[in-house]
Amino acid sequence: MLIIAVSTSPRFRDLSASQIVPILADAGVYIASEASFYRVLRENKLLVHRNKAKPSRNSKPKEYVLTGPNQVWSWDITYLRSSVRGKFYFLYLVVDVWSRMIVGWAVHEEESAELASALIVEACLRHGVDSEKLILHSDNGGPMKGATMLATLQWLGIIASFSRPSVSDDNAYSEALFKTLKYRPEYPSVPFESVEASEAWVGEFVQWYNFEHRHSGILFVTPSSRHYGEDILILEKRKEVYEEAKQKNPIRWASGKTRNWEPISEVTLNPSKHKEEASPCERRSA
Repeated sequence: MLIIAVSTSPRFRDLSASQIVPILADAGVYIASEASFYRVLRENKLLVHRNKAKPSRNSKPKEYVLTGPNQVWSWDITYLRSSVRGKFYFLYLVVDVWSRMIVGWAVHEEESAELASALIVEACLRHGVDSEKLILHSDNGGPMKGATMLATLQWLGIIASFSRPSVSDDNAYSEALFKTLKYRPEYPSVPFESVEASEAWVGEFVQWYNFEHRHSGILFVTPSSRHYGEDILILEKRKEVYEEAKQKNPIRWASGKTRNWEPISEVTLNPSKHKEEASPCERRSA
């Protein structure tokens, strides 16, 4: 049919019928009304996409199953308001996906791959991490894919993992951490006066988050406890407390089971769909 032939031609395949009909009229050509074009295209399922090439699809990042700390780190950058209108400070944060512990952070006046790569190098050295066994996950921002950053990762032997474009929750651990930071009651209601002021506040937050915060995603132990294996004893003691309470008053536990305090043995980055459905909160909580 002529309508289909014209609509799928290189000149018109990316245009709607409402654009095709007047363009043809300007050229002194009338094939059919706009309504007829829409009807024919709808009947042949050509309203949305008429290019022979299929629309591009962003594949989901590779799934990684973690069994301990320093296997996968996630990092990102967030804005901190400054007292100068239109100016921001940039907080770089690196979090261990297994333990949720913040393993590196810095505040700068600009976003750059150079500053990010320096932070990653420093964090690896400070924590004694074998960089060739480390995976670094991030979104698709400029600093994350900058030439300096990618060269540094290659030099260190770190495997880079990236979110799908425009899919923020592929980097859910960092996103959740930023939300926790900015929703703290202590988070300043007024902009930071200087980089030093923002560094001082973030330093206090990191101390609280790593060593005091009982994290819901890791059975309410602190990230540092989990990172260094201290959570095993903590959870075992909790289990004993619950078992003792059940023996003293079994009526309160009609099912005969106490709360599950077994340590989480695996954490999955970029879980497959069935894992997401089974545990939607575990990968997003901070």
